[in-house]
Amino acid sequence: MRIMGLDYGSRTVGVAVCDPLGITAQGIETITREDENKLRKTFRRIEELAEQYQVEKIVLGYPKNMNNSAGERAEKTEEFMAALERRTGLPVVLWDERLTTVAANRVLMESGVRRENRKDVIDKIAAVLILQGYLDSLQEK
Repeated sequence: MRIMGLDYGSRTVGVAVCDPLGITAQGIETITREDENKLRKTFRRIEELAEQYQVEKIVLGYPKNMNNSAGERAEKTEEFMAALERRTGLPVVLWDERLTTVAANRVLMESGVRRENRKDVIDKIAAVLILQGYLDSLQEK
């Protein structure tokens, strides 16, 4: 079963998919938009990628606060999730994404990616980390 991982941000959405066996996550792209509330093209691109990769489920990063509470960003993510389920017809799972951007930044630094180039791929790497965390949790069960 192919699963898609998404890192939803105010201006970008990082996208990752897993291999057909559901073992490893690979970054696909970062979808950008001009305005936070203009999501039609973003949804269309997610639908195209879901069809292209024959995705059966979506894992969406859920930005909880460090004290485990849900803030404004989490509420926007919940709204995005509901719209995503309506648009794609696929089940969407929320996955705790605390510190994934920090971890993605560390991976890029250790890989020697220059600071000015990191912003172009950080959301895609964060999507990989979100999806890989979910896949690893399935293997543990």
